[in-house]
Amino acid sequence: MNENNVRNVQMKILEIMKYIDGLCRSNNIVYYIMGGTALGAVRHGGFIPWDDDLDIFMTPDNYLKFKDVFEQQKSDLFILQEWRVCEEYLEYAKVRMNGTTFIEHSFKDRKDLHQGIYVDIMILHKCPANSMRKLKEIYYKSKYVTLYALSQRNWKPKNFTQKATLAFLRILPNKWLVNKAYRTIYQYDSWQDNFQYCYYITKASLSQGVFDADMFSEPVDVPFEDTILSGSAKIKEYLAKRYGDYMKLPTEDQQKYAVHAEIFDVNKGYEAYLAEE
Repeated sequence: MNENNVRNVQMKILEIMKYIDGLCRSNNIVYYIMGGTALGAVRHGGFIPWDDDLDIFMTPDNYLKFKDVFEQQKSDLFILQEWRVCEEYLEYAKVRMNGTTFIEHSFKDRKDLHQGIYVDIMILHKCPANSMRKLKEIYYKSKYVTLYALSQRNWKPKNFTQKATLAFLRILPNKWLVNKAYRTIYQYDSWQDNFQYCYYITKASLSQGVFDADMFSEPVDVPFEDTILSGSAKIKEYLAKRYGDYMKLPTEDQQKYAVHAEIFDVNKGYEAYLAEE
């Protein structure tokens, strides 16, 4: 039996997620499964069969609590890899598993980055309700952060426009612009009233990435594989907004695109593979 297949990777990812979930439930830290993970929970009862990652949302305050707890209760098996650790890695945090391999094309030349199997932690931000101008500002600056990160790593543009955009980004004063973009993205997170949530460091369009505040209020238990994870009480409304007809299966080409790793191994550490390059 080949142990290095997508299903075995999913089981390692689930092991990481169970650890995260345990820390969160023990310390009153709120998270929500999101993206393809929420879609898989509703449509498949767990992982999307061809998917090789797991994504959760945390608000900035819950992420900071999680970081503190994670560092206080250190585990030899897991590490927290925060975003902005280098210019190529700006978008979101990951909890990675030691002794495993998950090497993506964009990072295969980075021997200084941990490249074990992981769970993504995406940051869910607040934005002013019913303010399209402010929403657009956050949207475009979030897209800038994503595109700049792609421009700094070994990402292959799919067309001339993407190639030209990435080339242009490389000549800008990007460290200053990234800091300015993050200040814009975070500036409303202390608001208590008249806000929505937004998430744009993703492929989501302007309308797909903004959510009414009650969509992410008190989380509920959501069955996922052989366990229970935390999700939105309005998970189906979230999926409809994000994906439209979320019960429709993607094409085979779209399924192949959902696979992130070029090399994965559930029993061998990434260091051995990078040493072979």
